[in-house]
Amino acid sequence: MTNNIPHIPALRRGKAYESLDTVEVKDFRTGEVKATVSQINAGIVRKDLQRVSEAQAALKKFSVVQLIEICAMTGEQFLNGTLPLGDKGHTQSPQQYVETLSSTSGLPHVMVRRNMEKIHLALTNMKTVLNGLSRGLDLSILDSGSGEQFGTRLSFFPTTSALGLVMPSNSPAVNSLWLPAIALKTPVIIKPGKEEPWTPYRLIQAFIAAGAPAEAFGFYPTDHEGAGEILKTCGRALIFGDKSTTAQYANIPAIQVHGPGWSKILIGDDCIEHWRDYVDVMVSAISDNGGRSCINASAVVVPKYAAEIADALAQRLGPIQPTSADNPDAKLSGFANPKMADFIDGAIEDGLKTSGATDVTAKYRGGVRKVNFDGGTFVRPTIVLCDSFQHPLANREFLCPYASVVQVSQNKMLEQIGYTLAASVITKDAAFIEQVMAYPHIERLNIGPVSTMKISWDQPHEGNMFEFLWQRRSIERAW
Repeated sequence: MTNNIPHIPALRRGKAYESLDTVEVKDFRTGEVKATVSQINAGIVRKDLQRVSEAQAALKKFSVVQLIEICAMTGEQFLNGTLPLGDKGHTQSPQQYVETLSSTSGLPHVMVRRNMEKIHLALTNMKTVLNGLSRGLDLSILDSGSGEQFGTRLSFFPTTSALGLVMPSNSPAVNSLWLPAIALKTPVIIKPGKEEPWTPYRLIQAFIAAGAPAEAFGFYPTDHEGAGEILKTCGRALIFGDKSTTAQYANIPAIQVHGPGWSKILIGDDCIEHWRDYVDVMVSAISDNGGRSCINASAVVVPKYAAEIADALAQRLGPIQPTSADNPDAKLSGFANPKMADFIDGAIEDGLKTSGATDVTAKYRGGVRKVNFDGGTFVRPTIVLCDSFQHPLANREFLCPYASVVQVSQNKMLEQIGYTLAASVITKDAAFIEQVMAYPHIERLNIGPVSTMKISWDQPHEGNMFEFLWQRRSIERAW
């Protein structure tokens, strides 16, 4: 080992590649360099993707059952193993992963560990995940391409030779979305988030340690042009980002867009008198994971008592302050890029200039929203009471604990809430439940006092990866 600072190489069909062009990943509080990361240009991405069929062939040698077993072993390696970190002889224990990711992303240790556990759960339950996504398909049919089940002939073919991934830096658990691809015999081509190379790199090393072919993994830290090459050239791809980043891909079926979720909690007429019973659920939906997930609730929609509910939420969330990264009770995440905190704080303040909205947390906060603590920049929770969904702050989403509270009559809720990734609808009214079930713009639905953050791994989670990567076709055989 010649350098105490790890170097994270690109991985070209699993092989380390050191570039002359590197960037430094730094501790967001102290500026200490945690690693240098090789940067790959679009030309190399383009060249490598011409040979991606070799990666696909490496996975085809395994049955789906074998790959599911490899996924389970990968989960154990990811959660508990000491794995290679870069190409200079460094290794990384689970605790080192937690500390390093926390130092560059701003997530406190407790949240990193929870994200680790989510990824571990997805990997160790891959059989259940695929059973849900494929609706109980005999997955051995994918090994041969055809077979018989449910009394009918079935045939499936892969829609792509590789899955492209343009990943974010905000939350490591988003990596759980691409994990089924490996079990489904699809190589992954990953552009990591600038501040978060750690999770995808550690997952790749865990897969390799568990017996997956190294050729199945491409790891390409690259620029905007390189990311565009991945999205354009891979037959299927996922992109994560804000609306300005993802809007241009919204109508391209081969690209699955993961942007703002605008997730919400709705309370029906029949349950609103008992709203105090649901404060805990609302608080957790708004603030878990530091408010950084697209399934965090960013709006609470109620038929009455909006002011009282906003005040109750503000009393719980307003006093929350930054803590040290290793505090087991930490509730807030810092911002690796302080300009993002500036933008969020400024956007909320600009929105409040439009009449019809009140920052209810202001009186419980005891200070400003954007704060510096221990060298880091944080945005404290904000609950805004809006007089209608037409207010600019009523249907906004930020990377911090933020939610609007809006009063809307039950019979007008569905026509006003718009697209909603995750909705928790607290009602026992059969007619209202039927209306909600028929509403086409909710992707994940919880009925009753269930947090929007609750994930069922045996159901599609932000898109069905099986249907994205495999397509059914008709088949007739004479012999």
